[in-house]
Amino acid sequence: MQQSYSAHMEGKQVMKEGQTIEDGQIIEEGQAVKEVLSTEGMQSIEEVFHGRKLALSDDILMSVEKPARYIGGEYNAVMKDPAKVRIRFAFCFPDVYEIGMSHLGLQILYDTFNAMEDVWCERVYSPWVDLDAIMRKEHIPLFALESQDPIGEFDFLGITIQYEMCYTNILQVLDLARIPILAAERGEDCPIVIGGGPCTYNPEPLADFFDIFYIGEGETRYRELFTLYEECRERKLGRMEFLRRAAKLPGLYVPRFYNVEYQEDGTIGRFFPLEDGIPAVIRKEIVMDMTKVNYPTKPVVPFIKVTQDRGVLEIQRGCIRGCRFCQAGQLYRPVRERDVEDLKNYALEILKNTGHEEISLSSLSSSDYSRLPELVDFLIEECGRQHVNISLPSLRIDAFSLDVMSKVQDVKKSSLTFAPEAGSQRLRNVINKGLTEEVILKGAGLAFEGGWSRVKLYFMLGLPTETPEDIREIAELCNKIAALYFETVPREKRSGGRIQIVASTSFFVPKPFTPFQWAPQCTKEDFLEKAYQTRGAISEQLNQKSIKYNWHEADASVMEGVLARGDRRLGQVIRRVYEKGGFYDAWGEYYDNDRWLETLEECGLSAEFYTHRERSLNEILPWDFIDCGVTKEFLKREWEKAQREELSANCKEKCQGCGAAGFGGGICFEPREGAV
Repeated sequence: MQQSYSAHMEGKQVMKEGQTIEDGQIIEEGQAVKEVLSTEGMQSIEEVFHGRKLALSDDILMSVEKPARYIGGEYNAVMKDPAKVRIRFAFCFPDVYEIGMSHLGLQILYDTFNAMEDVWCERVYSPWVDLDAIMRKEHIPLFALESQDPIGEFDFLGITIQYEMCYTNILQVLDLARIPILAAERGEDCPIVIGGGPCTYNPEPLADFFDIFYIGEGETRYRELFTLYEECRERKLGRMEFLRRAAKLPGLYVPRFYNVEYQEDGTIGRFFPLEDGIPAVIRKEIVMDMTKVNYPTKPVVPFIKVTQDRGVLEIQRGCIRGCRFCQAGQLYRPVRERDVEDLKNYALEILKNTGHEEISLSSLSSSDYSRLPELVDFLIEECGRQHVNISLPSLRIDAFSLDVMSKVQDVKKSSLTFAPEAGSQRLRNVINKGLTEEVILKGAGLAFEGGWSRVKLYFMLGLPTETPEDIREIAELCNKIAALYFETVPREKRSGGRIQIVASTSFFVPKPFTPFQWAPQCTKEDFLEKAYQTRGAISEQLNQKSIKYNWHEADASVMEGVLARGDRRLGQVIRRVYEKGGFYDAWGEYYDNDRWLETLEECGLSAEFYTHRERSLNEILPWDFIDCGVTKEFLKREWEKAQREELSANCKEKCQGCGAAGFGGGICFEPREGAV
């Protein structure tokens, strides 16, 4: 008799009392549960699943791809008694389980919220297309993984908004949860829908769908918001009054209390609050003392392999570098480091509590962490003892340490990733990358001497002021790196006989709160022509057989630009695209560019207005009512310096007066390199 899927999965991760995950290895999906449950001392199925009834039947689970996405019950998942909590928070990542489970921000807030006795935070992800169809046909409401309860029964639905092409997935989540898509149509019994994440720094395209946007880092303001919610509920003040009071809390943007007026040319004439007491400017929330906030040392361990299946150490927030294309580098200023002793303890606890075979350092620029050598030496010793690999992403080639590299490769050797972003020195100056060809080649040479023979290089096409010569120099730089390998590594020591270089180009998308927010974006046709030029130039190089070239989808990049710099009028476009069947637009096989362009036209809008025109420095931008800590005057100065091809020093060398010092801490108040 065929075993039910729920019974099979319930036995996947049960362990003897006191065992670690490392000792009781996860059973591969498809292995019979009896092999697990037959082991003496194992927990019962009921104990593993906490007596829950799954929201999906065995027949449904057996009919969809990767059913483990939907059953919950993973190791370290937090279970609470619903009767003993006052607030139930459904935390959604609007993409498939494997992507969402890899997101550190969700892990941090999941841990933070569940540390509150009166709050139970549960996870929600977008059902894949196969289950989506079944849920609609069978009228199954979207549910949370931990309790398997419908989302519509929760107090809050929090959605992290990481990527513009996931906007239609947000509507999928609302629709499947049976929550009215438009915020104005929600009644007293509906959850409060709150959005956070980097895309909330221009929330306007989504303004129609959210009750609240949380601007900034989530650890600071939620406790106050939850207390306010409890007070309003006890006093029966109603949904509207709660939102009105929430709008007066720092960092919270409630769109229904604001209005926007447009000029004849389609640009914004005025953006203003509708009631007295509602702030005209929303200042981001930020954690200034990283030692005083929770860090998840018991992250949920997935049943199946996820995109980033490893332990993660966030070593710092922010970046000193000031690359002009980079939104994160502006949004997360100033740089704030975590204490190295805390990080050592976190690492040990994460490995103990998860059994991960890899640990990664998370940062926008890991090389700039002041205690990196000490931390890496500690991890090498501890991880080597446990046969755990160390991942060091976000290393800058000019700060690359041969000593660190050689030590890490003793554990596990993989390809190295560098991001010159532009092929020519001129264009690297425009974007403030601050890398010379000499530095790039020196770093590559060190890597080759250390035994590495696989290199990934990332570039962008369509950057402001880019010329055909700049594009050609991408190919020439790749060729020089390949030639350097053959000059550096003797024939007898070459792995596989030749260097493997993978050059990848993405298409530049101007983002809010960057010096390039005023820049025009290329058309789809322009992007593709630039990619063909790059491919042609690579094919002409002496070492072209050692170079593989990849490029991103051009049409999706243009639409990303539309949504990134869009205004409230795009809400109707997003909704209509979804109603026409559009979601999972971040996945190439489901993205339909014609559907987006047709819908824009139906709504009297165009991609060209949002992407291809250069904006005046005096234009009111849709996100101007948000204060991210970096002043508009600073961004203007950097935009003008870019056009002059001038570099700006990093934050450790010289303060550029960006405005982040107004938060009163971080690197802004640390001694400068070379300062007297």
